[in-house]
Amino acid sequence: MAIPQRIVKRIEQKKDDYRRYNFSPLENDALKTFFDLAQEFGSIQDFYVLCVAVPKSFFSLDSRLYIVDPKCDGPSLAATTEEGGDPTQTCAPEYLKPAEGPYFTDKKSLVLPIRGKKFLIGQLPFHVEGDVLGLLEVFPVESMDTHLMFFFEKYANRIGFRLHNKFLVEKNIEHLRFIRSLVADIEHNIIVPNMVYKLFLRRLRGKVTKNIEIEDFLSKCFAEGRCDKSVMQSLLEELTDVNEGLKGDLENLEKHYKNMSLFIETLFRKSHFDQGRLTLRTKKCNMKKDVVLPQLERLLDQFRKAGITIDDRLSGIPEEEVINVVDVGLIAQVYANLFSNALKYTREVLILGERKKYIAYGHEIVKDFFGPGRDGVKYNVFSSGPQIAPEERKRLFEEAYRASNAADVPGTGHGLAFVKNVIGLHGGAVGYEAVDYGNNFYFILPI
Repeated sequence: MAIPQRIVKRIEQKKDDYRRYNFSPLENDALKTFFDLAQEFGSIQDFYVLCVAVPKSFFSLDSRLYIVDPKCDGPSLAATTEEGGDPTQTCAPEYLKPAEGPYFTDKKSLVLPIRGKKFLIGQLPFHVEGDVLGLLEVFPVESMDTHLMFFFEKYANRIGFRLHNKFLVEKNIEHLRFIRSLVADIEHNIIVPNMVYKLFLRRLRGKVTKNIEIEDFLSKCFAEGRCDKSVMQSLLEELTDVNEGLKGDLENLEKHYKNMSLFIETLFRKSHFDQGRLTLRTKKCNMKKDVVLPQLERLLDQFRKAGITIDDRLSGIPEEEVINVVDVGLIAQVYANLFSNALKYTREVLILGERKKYIAYGHEIVKDFFGPGRDGVKYNVFSSGPQIAPEERKRLFEEAYRASNAADVPGTGHGLAFVKNVIGLHGGAVGYEAVDYGNNFYFILPI
């Protein structure tokens, strides 16, 4: 296969470049060491440390690596060779500013911009100004010749290209992880609940079949002239019962369709796939009317069949005060998961000599939960039964974790992990409480 001329041309240009660079054996060894180990170390934090370790090992120079951080409105410290240095969320000092090229500071340091690949800047998981991903600060440099300064400029360029690749790899890994999680969300909140359509359709088919039988009987009855009043009365009553059942099944189908449509629209948003994570579409809503009751109503028949009663007292707070700005589709799925868990795990308890099996839901205002003057609303779903073992409580919201009380109950351990993820996106918190007669799962949202 013939080598394209554009590739041959670039190779020749690079040969000329390296002859012109005239790097010393030490400088070449530094670059080769960086290249080899950048491939060997998998984690991004190890890569950050490598970036500052090479100047220290080969040139006895300390350095600090700063990477763009949205939380700092600029770069934050990612790694340093300084003893006792803590790179955790330390924003760059004011004397460090992004620039077009290297510059010296009055702190006796050389600052070099770390640039990414211009044509792939838009693929990064965060926004950067121009193509600058961060800064490399080398010190002390009271005297540094132009050749070594040029070397460090090229070294910073190599960091930028490698770093950009690592960011893209991390983004792709996160995207794949999100897709797997989303598939679990779809299975848990759409595919499995959607199987109830089979039950609705079976009921409809039975009632339609009964109506056809009545229609056939009436046709024969009239044809044979033997439809007396008592027969007609009996058939009318039977037809009324069947049609009432059809009406109820139709209402259930409409509710289920509306709910499934909401879930499908929420989980299949284009923005989720574009960004590789769940994205929010928030609006003001009445939590009880718009979120809680529709999810509860879907399961009412199942609660009744399981002998579970429902306490719907909302902590005495006027309903009009229960207004939150939330993603209705996602918060609805949070309640769907909490109620379906309550349906599976509610057990009978003895209260004042009386056996009861029940769930309760409610809310209360939590003063200053998110800081001074920043109240929260705590929403909860309680279910009666044995309390979850203390050693298991901290892991309840972990992906795929199932407590010992779930051993004989079908499930994937995904529901509470989904709850934690969604509430976290809303800036809230989740938790579990062992309370009298049972278990209380809750989440707290900012007001």
